[in-house]
Amino acid sequence: MIRPRHILRVFLLTTLLTTCLTGLSACGFVGFPGVYKIDIEQGNLVTQEMIEQLQPGMSRRQVRFIMGSPLVEDTFQPDRWDYPYVIRNGPDIIREAQVRIFFEGDSLVDVTGDYLPSWANPNAEPQGSTESEETEEAKES
Repeated sequence: MIRPRHILRVFLLTTLLTTCLTGLSACGFVGFPGVYKIDIEQGNLVTQEMIEQLQPGMSRRQVRFIMGSPLVEDTFQPDRWDYPYVIRNGPDIIREAQVRIFFEGDSLVDVTGDYLPSWANPNAEPQGSTESEETEEAKES
């Protein structure tokens, strides 16, 4: 026969345990002040220097040598490689970048995203154009 005293103890221990677990889960939401959170890097680190080495017509093997293996090789888009990159400190995003490389067959044709080579950047002025504009202005005056 179960004594009422044991039932009361089990009930009190269960209530205490659920209260403690609920309190601990709330601490994860609020966070502890002064707790160090490490930076977490995910994806492929891509630099402008790496992107500038890319040239139209390069093979997939040459691109893989410069950029490394892509994080995403989509089976439904085999001519596109994605290089995402993100650094987080807890829930805060410190830096985020995305580069997409497109191929036709085995040849590099286009690069889009946050880092662009000079040949793929539509807003960049062609090299040497400032010198030719300055000489034309000097001739006119």
